[in-house]
Amino acid sequence: MTSPDHTDQKPVLTSSAHSSDKKLNKLLNVVLNEVSLYAEDQIKHIRQNAKIGQALSAEKDINKLLDMIITEAKELINADAGTLYILSNDAKRLQFKILHNDTLGEKIGRTGGNEITLPDVPIYFENGEPNNSNVSSYVALTGKTVNISDVYESGDFDFTGPRQYDAATGYRSVSMLVIPLRNHENNIIGVVQLLNAKDSETGNVIPFPNDYVDLIASLASQAAVALTNAQLIEDLKNLFYSFIRSIATVIDEKSPYTAGHIKRVVDLTMLIAEGINETDEGVFKNVYFNKDELEEILIASWMHDVGKIITPEHVINKGTKLETITDRIEHVKSRFQLISKLTENEYLQKKLLIFENSLNNEKKLMQLERDMEEKLKILNDDLQFIINCNNPFGFMSDDDISHLKEIAVKSYSFNDEDHPYLTDDELKNLSIVKGTLTDNERQIIENHALMTIKITEKLPFPKALSNVPEYAGGHHEKLDGTGYPKKKSGDALPLQTRIMAIADIFEALTARDRPYKKPMPLSQALVILEKMKSDNHIDPDIYDFFVEKKLYRKYAEKELAPEQLN
Repeated sequence: MTSPDHTDQKPVLTSSAHSSDKKLNKLLNVVLNEVSLYAEDQIKHIRQNAKIGQALSAEKDINKLLDMIITEAKELINADAGTLYILSNDAKRLQFKILHNDTLGEKIGRTGGNEITLPDVPIYFENGEPNNSNVSSYVALTGKTVNISDVYESGDFDFTGPRQYDAATGYRSVSMLVIPLRNHENNIIGVVQLLNAKDSETGNVIPFPNDYVDLIASLASQAAVALTNAQLIEDLKNLFYSFIRSIATVIDEKSPYTAGHIKRVVDLTMLIAEGINETDEGVFKNVYFNKDELEEILIASWMHDVGKIITPEHVINKGTKLETITDRIEHVKSRFQLISKLTENEYLQKKLLIFENSLNNEKKLMQLERDMEEKLKILNDDLQFIINCNNPFGFMSDDDISHLKEIAVKSYSFNDEDHPYLTDDELKNLSIVKGTLTDNERQIIENHALMTIKITEKLPFPKALSNVPEYAGGHHEKLDGTGYPKKKSGDALPLQTRIMAIADIFEALTARDRPYKKPMPLSQALVILEKMKSDNHIDPDIYDFFVEKKLYRKYAEKELAPEQLN
């Protein structure tokens, strides 16, 4: 149950007689009328103050909030100009933020469009003494409200600043009201300075009425609380973004190129999303991402590879087919060196046998030499072929794999045991047709998308950012449903996810820092994307927009090597 709202009730004038004395009755009616007008004026200001309080509480953008504080304060008591200062983090300065001057038609500050050139006001001098000579710093130090009828006649403070401003602009500063901004903990966080109150009927500059000081102090209190809340929200948002970037730093420690990939995907994703916002033609002419939706896309793109935190480093960084913690091609080289020495030793034993048996047959020795050289040559050719197979560039044909298997089944004897030239695991890895990953390793890599969803779903995103897990975890999905991790297709894939998918693919194709592939020319990357469009893997409208608006070129000129820009 709510109590009646008495602010909606207006004083009621009555024409009934209050006295038998006509003069006295007339006087009483005048008094009643004046009281009624005063009450109406007070109710009007109360309503206006309440309305302003609601507006201040609803505004979360600090820049707009600062501007609103001065605008509403000026309108509430009909001031011609106003200035807003915010206490610096070290509490040693008042930082100039906003200046409005109706007479000069001037707006300076965050939303005014003009550059801030006015200096900060020191609260303490260099020797540590408090700056009580400046009226704004005095208010910040003491928390007292100062109401001055004429700054030129006041001897209480140093008004060199206003006088210089007047001299430079032709303005005349007269009345001034300076009020502290106190937050919910009663700490001063800033100062509002209002200038030149105006008579509502004549427009003449008058002193600020004392009756309005409490009213503007109430507004200042509401403004301070609203500003504190907005700053808290901004601080939390900055903390969250710092947390996101710290995750990218962790991934950077695991894989430098992956962290570079994350930032570039962010840039590409936002390039496309903001491009769609700017277009007024084509299939996206009626598509517009608001501020919250853009932030949602931004955070999702920053977090799209967060699942790689659990991916083993040797899989993420696998630069050759035999690489694990180290590149096992070195083990194969050492093994072949051993086989080579064993081969040489075998033939030396045969030579010794000829000499011991006095079978000094020069032809047999020469044949042994030729046989040994031939066997060593085959061994060396096999090793070179294996080294080439370990290289991630290019493809393995069926003939290549068959030849690799022929080498693998060869054996050598060491310590009375037979050993294959290649182990089963080495053969499996070297037989990878394209790239460096086995099917199992590819599954480990692909699992990062599902882990991204699981990790981001644990974060308490506000309603405006609730789609971050879906967007972040879906960047490997394909329109035909053959992607991962959830094999979504068609309309089940949001536009934001489709944008990120193209950004992720294009960055991966053109990246210069991958250990397992050469940087791809721009033209080749576009050919591959065109093929993916034809195969219904990527969104055709986004791809066409990406090409027609030359967004790929804008990105390429910033990130790609000159030789890639063909």
